[in-house]
Amino acid sequence: MPDLLLELRSEEIPARMQRKAAGDLKKLVTDALVEAGLTYEGAREYWTPRRLVLDIRGLTARSADQREERKGPRTDAPEGAIAGFLRGAGLSSISEAQVVNDPKKGDFYVAVISKPGRPAEEIIADVMPGIIRNFPWPKSMRWGAASMPKGARFAGIDGKGPESLRWVRPLQSIVCVFGPEHEETQVIPFEIDGLVAGNVTYGHRFHAPDAITVRRFDDYVTSLEKAKVMLDADRRKDVILHDARDLAFANGLELVEDEGLLEEVSGLVEWPHVLMGEFEQDYLEIPSEIIRLTIKTNQKCFVTKPQSGEGLSNRFILISNIEAKDGGKEIMHGNGKVVRARLSDAKHFWTRDQGNMPDLDTLKDSAAKFDLDLKKPLDQRMAKLDALNVTFHAKLGTQGERVARIRALAQELAKVTGADPALVDRAAVLAKADLRTEAVGEFPELQGLMGRKYATLQGEDASVAAAIEDHWKPNGPSDRLPEDKVGLTVALADKLDTLVGFWAIDEKPTGSKDPYALRRAALGVVRILLERKVRLPLNSVLRVAMLPVEDIKPFVTDVSKDVCVTDLLSFFHDRLKVYLRDMGARHDIIDAVLTFGADDLLLVARRVEALTAFITSEDGKNLLAGTKRAVQLLAAEEKKGTVVADGVSQQLLKLDAEKALWAAVVVASKEASEAVAREDFRSAMEALSKLRVPVDKFFEDVLVNDEDTAIRANRLALLKAIREATATVADFSKISG
Repeated sequence: MPDLLLELRSEEIPARMQRKAAGDLKKLVTDALVEAGLTYEGAREYWTPRRLVLDIRGLTARSADQREERKGPRTDAPEGAIAGFLRGAGLSSISEAQVVNDPKKGDFYVAVISKPGRPAEEIIADVMPGIIRNFPWPKSMRWGAASMPKGARFAGIDGKGPESLRWVRPLQSIVCVFGPEHEETQVIPFEIDGLVAGNVTYGHRFHAPDAITVRRFDDYVTSLEKAKVMLDADRRKDVILHDARDLAFANGLELVEDEGLLEEVSGLVEWPHVLMGEFEQDYLEIPSEIIRLTIKTNQKCFVTKPQSGEGLSNRFILISNIEAKDGGKEIMHGNGKVVRARLSDAKHFWTRDQGNMPDLDTLKDSAAKFDLDLKKPLDQRMAKLDALNVTFHAKLGTQGERVARIRALAQELAKVTGADPALVDRAAVLAKADLRTEAVGEFPELQGLMGRKYATLQGEDASVAAAIEDHWKPNGPSDRLPEDKVGLTVALADKLDTLVGFWAIDEKPTGSKDPYALRRAALGVVRILLERKVRLPLNSVLRVAMLPVEDIKPFVTDVSKDVCVTDLLSFFHDRLKVYLRDMGARHDIIDAVLTFGADDLLLVARRVEALTAFITSEDGKNLLAGTKRAVQLLAAEEKKGTVVADGVSQQLLKLDAEKALWAAVVVASKEASEAVAREDFRSAMEALSKLRVPVDKFFEDVLVNDEDTAIRANRLALLKAIREATATVADFSKISG
């Protein structure tokens, strides 16, 4: 069976777009071929900075013939109906249709439409131009004559012409060859904007600029390799990583690995060559995070560190696309000059952030508002943040107003978490101050971390400094939690204020869209509460958090506020379910425990944990089996509208089995309630499991639907009492098994 090789060669494709673009090309082409009636054995995509490549193996040489029978109108139908049938079926005359008899409906026309299969070459040539023209680049461009104003383009007398090709960068050539593995291949020469697909490509721009004739994928890869192009991106990554490790080790250093940077640099080179640059030791006085980001962001280079000891070294790893004759000396020298210039800027930011601001007199009101000490650099930055009225969100006020809300909420939360109120207050006030530092202005990903460093330099308590960094955490499911109670308290206040604010202005996540990362914030709250074992009554806390938000965005009515709190609590429930399922909890057990208004998430998690352990034990199986039948029977009768007594009347208990069951229910309910009050859920379940024997005996000896309506209602009330007793622990009707 024949194979297909497609290469789209262009100017340099942005590294961040390459992997997805290659995947899109594979999906678009294979989907189009399958839809046209072809099949294939396998397909794999490849990419370099200058090309997207698709290798499809075992493609059928021709699509199958198709035969379709299309039923038409009766033979005595109006002429208009018959004419419409002929047009739809593509027939020129009714004589081309067949007449079929239906014993019930009479004679009617049937069109037999035969579609002969098409050669794969024809299908490929047909689908490719549309795929390339409509390729889903995040950003694309026109170039050359096509980029000129429409009236200025040379496209005929009226200046109009077909829509010109848009591509991420100028498209330079197309290779499209097709044929069996061991026979001669052929070019499928479709055309786009003057580019005709052929069998010629080019290697490395500098090392091997000559044309390469391509026959099939295997010799294509070999030819590119000789022409200094490594086609497989994962292989380029592997080469870069291992060569970088080896070069660092040879110099007594260790590579600081970065998967994101590795992915990016593998998309910047076709023939990777690893070199080592150097900068002055003096720059190591700058925090290592700033050095690393400066070198990574501006030069796409890796940093190194000593094999023993902390901090970074003054050597960095760069990846060249050229195997230089001088061993890379000029390349290393040039990169070193740029790195030194960037580090000089970074050192300037670092130094400036520790100095006084020039306009301290204008910051006194803000300083008084937040109890700030204008002798301290970080306090000055917080005062400046407030004085400038920097917007947090158009509908939620300024950053200063937000800090005031977080500060007030953090004081309330400190009563629950047990954190030192004075330290919490100081941390909340300084938490956003580094947003006005030059280091964070240059590298926003350092917010929090730089605040911690500047706080430490100005002599803040260690817990306050840590909380400034930690109030952003956890920043994802695998990120670490705040270090202590102070950071934990401010982190909760920050996240809860964010959630309450965006709920108040109805900017909630929808579908896959979550521009303000509210799911991440809610999951962060869930993780803090469960992993740090914090008992927080969310219902009341959310209402407290809403009070200052109402000054900015008043609720229309108290009802709308209640709806907002209920909806936000439900959102927390959804995040809790995701978290618990990721921890291995069964969805039915979570649903059995999680009630509508449950606002103590730690208590819910403990119930889930206890029920999970208990339900697999012998007592747990007894509890489940012994109560499910009673609860299901009661639910069925309630659905029918059968009368259920308000309570159990002992006078109406006639049989020994029902008397014994009632006595057992009374005891089990009391023991379970007391255990739940102690939050000893396993003991509560063990108490309820004792109902198994009397329940079984009840169903053996007692007919619930007695002819006497009063007795029937009383027996149903007895089943209702079982349901109420077990509900103190969980809704067992939701548990499978």
